[in-house]
Amino acid sequence: MKAKTLLLILIAVLTAVNVSGQKRSKPVTVTGTVTDTAMIPVSGVLMVVDGVSTGLTTNRDGAFKLKLKPEVKSIGAFTYNMGSVATVWDGSGVVNLVLDGRTGLLNFTPETPEGERRIDIGYGTKRRKDLTTDVGFIDGQDEANSSYTNIYDMIQGKVPGVQVNGNKITIRGVNSINLSTDPLFVVDGVVVNSIDNISPRQVKSISVLKGSDASIYGSRGAGGVILITLLGSER
Repeated sequence: MKAKTLLLILIAVLTAVNVSGQKRSKPVTVTGTVTDTAMIPVSGVLMVVDGVSTGLTTNRDGAFKLKLKPEVKSIGAFTYNMGSVATVWDGSGVVNLVLDGRTGLLNFTPETPEGERRIDIGYGTKRRKDLTTDVGFIDGQDEANSSYTNIYDMIQGKVPGVQVNGNKITIRGVNSINLSTDPLFVVDGVVVNSIDNISPRQVKSISVLKGSDASIYGSRGAGGVILITLLGSER
């Protein structure tokens, strides 16, 4: 009898532990609002979880809705002009955040949506989604580029239509009859004869222009133009 009773108690305990574990692992829906110090809702605020962008923003009423794993530690909100805020999450289903102009999210930099990325086009920059032609672009700060030892390896295979053979670059599809097929190199707005001495670690970005996009450089850009912006440049 005692053995049977102990067995039933053990089964009950194990069942309770299993149910408790399932509850802890189940995502939690969290709702709330983001306001300023006058308690006015702020729309378009980027929501951040454990220091990572969720890609979700508050609606026109400043409200948000997130599904979080139980192990999440913090919830934050980021804006460019009103600062940011973060708070420790205790598992509550309701979290309200107040932006007071200070920076509550330290060392947080939101990723730029691909369409909003600004591309160097020689005479300025444009958002990628506003370009009428396909401009090749390489982000020099992408971690995938950190392993390259020279700039030619960095460019090779990254932009469609660009062929790299040693230290010679050819841009396919350019109109270069009776003219050089070599591209024009422009570094921080200055035309240079060679990019051999540029280390990939110095590069902020690379844009590849051809056709009408390269026409601002006249006949010099007949073979296409490779625009390189170095770290520390104001361009």
